[in-house]
Amino acid sequence: MKNTPPTISTPYQTHQFVASETSNISLSAPSSSLTTTPLHPPIRLAIFGSGKGSNFLAIYDAIQAGKLPATILIVVSDNPNARIIDLAKERNLPTLLVEEHRYKSRLSENVESELAQKLLNLNIELIALAGWMRIVKYPLLQAFPNRILNIHPSLLPQFPGLEAWRQALLAGAKITGCTVHLVNEGIDSGPILAQTQVPILPNDSPESLHARIQEAEHLLYPQTIASYCSFLRNNPS
Repeated sequence: MKNTPPTISTPYQTHQFVASETSNISLSAPSSSLTTTPLHPPIRLAIFGSGKGSNFLAIYDAIQAGKLPATILIVVSDNPNARIIDLAKERNLPTLLVEEHRYKSRLSENVESELAQKLLNLNIELIALAGWMRIVKYPLLQAFPNRILNIHPSLLPQFPGLEAWRQALLAGAKITGCTVHLVNEGIDSGPILAQTQVPILPNDSPESLHARIQEAEHLLYPQTIASYCSFLRNNPS
């Protein structure tokens, strides 16, 4: 890995998955994102999460089904009560609880530097943020340039930040969705890898819209991680 984050052009064009008129969510993914060639060895993956872990489960299930050429080496959380920790332990996966008492929206530099070093010691090749509620800063970005992915519940660049589904409703949008992107120093501003559209229905509440967006996330995120794993193996840094 390089020591400083390089300029990147995304490894493949952004895929737009459009909802059909007869279904709330219709994924029509390019065939390259639906099937994968086994990688030897699989990509060594770390998953970060602060909450209930539904995207973690989608990633784990895709790996178990042979659809995602990766192995989960560690699950990291900043929340001792996060369900993702319990889910990981139930699957005999190593977990790491990161304690940060100074800041709520990010890790202090020394804590993040220590975390980055632990991941480097595990030879982690890719980090997937799955409901991680802290902004990633320089220590991790330097250690893993272009190797941190995130999924966001809107069609970026629209509605970055917290509760994007509620933002979309308040703005009167007709279509929203989810986006997988590379993480950079901004907030939900990294290069976009893939998106799925989800229509906003006339009777939608924030809760119902969020639930349908999450359904789309659980399909899109494993597919995109799988494609990116293949890209990394074919384009070693």
